[in-house]
Amino acid sequence: MTIFRHLVRLIVAAVVILIVAALVPGFQVAGFWSALLAAVVIAVLGWIIEALFGRDISPFARGIVGFLVSAFVLYLTQFFVPGMRVTIFGALIGALIIGLVDLFVPTRSRVIRPREAK
Repeated sequence: MTIFRHLVRLIVAAVVILIVAALVPGFQVAGFWSALLAAVVIAVLGWIIEALFGRDISPFARGIVGFLVSAFVLYLTQFFVPGMRVTIFGALIGALIIGLVDLFVPTRSRVIRPREAK
């Protein structure tokens, strides 16, 4: 993945975080730069959790475990990002909305390679 694609993903994540902050009570972000920093922190925390516990118990996992881990990561992020405040309820609803967005906006490329000619 190129640097440009990483930057685009972080910017899209920051915009989603701003939308969640506008919709969910108990989920506040001071502005775009705080949301961008939150996107970076969420990515790093997700990577750490995935490295420690595996893909089945990570924010990227589907099901109730992935949902609860995502809510925990959102709640934990507020302690690393100035200008972000999240209640437990806000983290749960925010994880639900972010999960729904992730369902409709794929984050992994799905490239189908043609068969090699014989």
